[in-house]
Amino acid sequence: MLTGLVIKNFALIDHLEVNFSEGMTSITGETGAGKSILLGGLGLVLGNRADLSTLKNVDEKCFVEATFSIQDYNLKNLFKELDLDYDAITLIRREILPSGKSRAFVNDSPVNLNILQRLGQELIDVHSQHQTLSLTQSDYQLEVLDALANNKAYLEQYQNHLTQYKKVEERLLELTALQDSQKQDLDYSTFLLNELLEAALVPGMLTPLEEEEQELIHAEEIGLSLLKASQIVNEEQMGVEVQLSEVRLALSKVSSLSEKHLPLFNRIESLKIELLDLDQEIQLQAEQIEANPARLAIVKEALQKIYDLQAKHHCQGIEELIAIRESLDQKVQATATLGEDLIGLTEERDRLKVQVQQVAETLSEKRRKTIPSLKEELESLLGILGMPNARFNIDLLPSDRFLLHGKDQLVFEFSANKGSQFGTLKKVASGGELSRIMLSIKTILSRFKTLPTIIFDEIDTGVSGEVSYKIGGVMHQMSQYMQVITISHLPQVAAKGAHHFKVYKETINQSTYTQLKKLKPEDRILEIAQMLGGEEISETAIQHAKELLN
Repeated sequence: MLTGLVIKNFALIDHLEVNFSEGMTSITGETGAGKSILLGGLGLVLGNRADLSTLKNVDEKCFVEATFSIQDYNLKNLFKELDLDYDAITLIRREILPSGKSRAFVNDSPVNLNILQRLGQELIDVHSQHQTLSLTQSDYQLEVLDALANNKAYLEQYQNHLTQYKKVEERLLELTALQDSQKQDLDYSTFLLNELLEAALVPGMLTPLEEEEQELIHAEEIGLSLLKASQIVNEEQMGVEVQLSEVRLALSKVSSLSEKHLPLFNRIESLKIELLDLDQEIQLQAEQIEANPARLAIVKEALQKIYDLQAKHHCQGIEELIAIRESLDQKVQATATLGEDLIGLTEERDRLKVQVQQVAETLSEKRRKTIPSLKEELESLLGILGMPNARFNIDLLPSDRFLLHGKDQLVFEFSANKGSQFGTLKKVASGGELSRIMLSIKTILSRFKTLPTIIFDEIDTGVSGEVSYKIGGVMHQMSQYMQVITISHLPQVAAKGAHHFKVYKETINQSTYTQLKKLKPEDRILEIAQMLGGEEISETAIQHAKELLN
């Protein structure tokens, strides 16, 4: 609730400081005394925009600070969402500087106007004849019905399930679109992958294949050359082996005469052994060389496949082709996995849809059971407030879609007089009727949920004395559950307040100021009497005022 308000340098207010209490507070004053200025100052801390014209003295800053006791409002999560420090006693401050700049603070943390507005909605509900549009909106009407039906837990459960359902459905749509776009590429990707798989590519395979191709192409030439080399080694007269043998014999004689030449003999001995080994290898390879047109054709085909694949994929090595093959394989597998994901998501969506549907049905059932009591209470309260023939037609129409608050579309129609046709509030209810309907709804709501401080700004305009007395009674009834502040020009309403403030103007040094003071019991009698009889206060007015206050 609002516990304190300080306003400096705003419009006709130089400095005003006031404390508010629980229950019902009445604010009265002559027309033009500045009741609207008081609301304007409070509006600044609720996030309303302001400019330099609001400054009484343009050379000084405007300062408005409101203190709220919020421990019963369950606002910790909202403070966390807004990244604010939570305090059961919360201070909201707004400053308008002479430069025109505006600053706002919540518990000394700087904030923007959007945050002030979000927070202000939970703290103050300013209601006037011109601010009843919310009453004509279906979401608000449904909120009222849900409050009476005690649907808060079911609504939270429904919205949690609905959030999950929508996320899964959105993901399902994304994957379905992705699958459709991939279907055209899948066949081609699979074809490319199969080409690469058929090539049986392994790292380093290209060089051996190219060497084998060269050997098969030149098999005859290689065989002849090897045979010739073997013949040169083994020729009887002048072969390499014969000549090495002669050299060996000569060096053998030399080494036997002098050990100094023994290393030469050992070296020729090694050459002889190496030559014999080389000759054996030449003969072995010569025996293995043969022309093999069939194998040559196979090797040529394998190489051509590799060369074609390299050209096709614009790469130069086997390793690059293998990397492309692995990428294509992943792509094809991902498409296959996508199908499995779609099946899983479809099952998850269907499961969540059943959950959402079940909670939506529970909400509908509880709402239908509550409609008769809401209708009866509203009509009863409006009868008290001078609308004895007011009637409501409230019904639920099923929707084929999951809406924010369930699958119900609320029909909320009204008729003010006997014989009048039912119609939507927006079409058939006057401003005064809307005000009394809103007052009735707020009265009912106050018993079922914690409401913010409500300020009624002359919503009793244009009603008779008896009806105004009833309006005051209903406001007083509301104040048993919440803080009610009413700005009124009717003594019957003002007298119902547990606390009473008077707004007045005074002139000091040729300047006019708006002031606010809390009235003592004897001052209240005079204020109510003046409201009843005008400037000339009669004994009858005083007695009537005492009766109203008692």
